[in-house]
Amino acid sequence: MISAQAVKELRDMTGAGMMDCKKALTEANGDMEKAVEVLRERGLAAAAKKSGRIAAEGVVATYVSEDKKSAAMVEFNCETDFVSANEAFSGLANEIAALVAKNEVSSIEDVKALTLGEATVQDAVTALIAKLGENMSLRRYVKIEAKDGVVASYIHMGGKIGVLVETASENATDEVANVARDVAMHVAALNPKYLDKTSVDAETIEKEKEIYRVQALNEGKPANIVEKMVLGRVQKFLKEVCLVEQQFVKNPDLTITGYLKEESKKLGSIAIKSFARFEKGEGIEKEEVDFAAEVAAQMKK
Repeated sequence: MISAQAVKELRDMTGAGMMDCKKALTEANGDMEKAVEVLRERGLAAAAKKSGRIAAEGVVATYVSEDKKSAAMVEFNCETDFVSANEAFSGLANEIAALVAKNEVSSIEDVKALTLGEATVQDAVTALIAKLGENMSLRRYVKIEAKDGVVASYIHMGGKIGVLVETASENATDEVANVARDVAMHVAALNPKYLDKTSVDAETIEKEKEIYRVQALNEGKPANIVEKMVLGRVQKFLKEVCLVEQQFVKNPDLTITGYLKEESKKLGSIAIKSFARFEKGEGIEKEEVDFAAEVAAQMKK
């Protein structure tokens, strides 16, 4: 039995019609990912959102060392946007990001065990929970060490999105860092999934090929030109999901590769070596609360 909630979730993810979503879920035996593929094969899904609903509150915080060689980013979650705007909450997130950048860690548990003042990071989180009266969670982190370039960061909307970008560059100047920050802003806006074509795994490519192949056959295209269409659509897909292939958000006349070439003429060779992007709460399901009903229920007690 396919629930109305599952149909709504699939519709929100793909933009397809309610009946089409129900049929796809039925065909996929309730498997959401498979249902998305069914809709895409039929040309009914405008896009497939892989990240899930973004519902949890909190902040993403970054830290970059003065020499721009070491950087870290953390996601620190709480229950409400009221607490996420609290200076003590955001301040702790910034302190944790700085600690990660300055210490050797290999897991989130290592981060929680780092010394902060006279206690640990986890102790500081526990104390803040007691102070602000809301549950909190240090969810994830990433650390980047730039050996042959610089790292730059960008924070969007006060911590809703955070990005780190590492360059491979001849120089470690402020100007090169500014280029990296421009790319970080682009990453925040367009959310690329991969650095370049070589970063895309074979399984993803094959899955996309199969989807486009079924699409083309469903469109009634002759079998002898289906493969050419598939290859063309795969190339378009790669341009959409690979950072260096995307049109630069600040100048759509250039791709990111083109932008880097232009800046390299002035600042010495610059390439993007890696990037990381966190969006607060991505993939976390948060219970929807009817506050009016909740207040009414409390008044009846």
